Amino acid sequence: MSNISYYSPEGLKKLKDELLHLEQVERPRVTQEIADARDKGDLSENAEYHAAKEEQSHLETKIAKLKNVISNARILDESQLDSSKILIHSKVKIKNVANKMEFSYTLVADSETDVRNGKLSVKSPIGQGLLGKEVGEIAEIKVPNGIMKFEIIEISR
Repeated sequence: MSNISYYSPEGLKKLKDELLHLEQVERPRVTQEIADARDKGDLSENAEYHAAKEEQSHLETKIAKLKNVISNARILDESQLDSSKILIHSKVKIKNVANKMEFSYTLVADSETDVRNGKLSVKSPIGQGLLGKEVGEIAEIKVPNGIMKFEIIEISR
């Protein structure tokens, strides 16, 4: 079963650039490390060779996963989205009901998550709890510490 994710054009470009870097820079580097280690003699006792082969295995796994994500990625046409409800790529301003602190986030796909820059994953507990809510609603979100309540103050694109 495919796991379709929606991305902004910039987010999808970032994924493709990372894949290109892994395939064209990292893969040849690791291949060269394996060749250099192989030239040092007995492979059964060659720690450099085994470390390079393990790094190659991790790299190939990462490349395969990234290719899968890209193949299931779709660019979201934000002009077609309902701006009255919180959806992926919505910019939201919320207020914690308990302590009155306000937060602003943009809901994004997992790979675009950057909490320090206000980009919150739609798959995170808070992201999931906000999806589908409208301005004025209270979102009750189960987090590891219990249940938090957030008032939706503003939704934009």
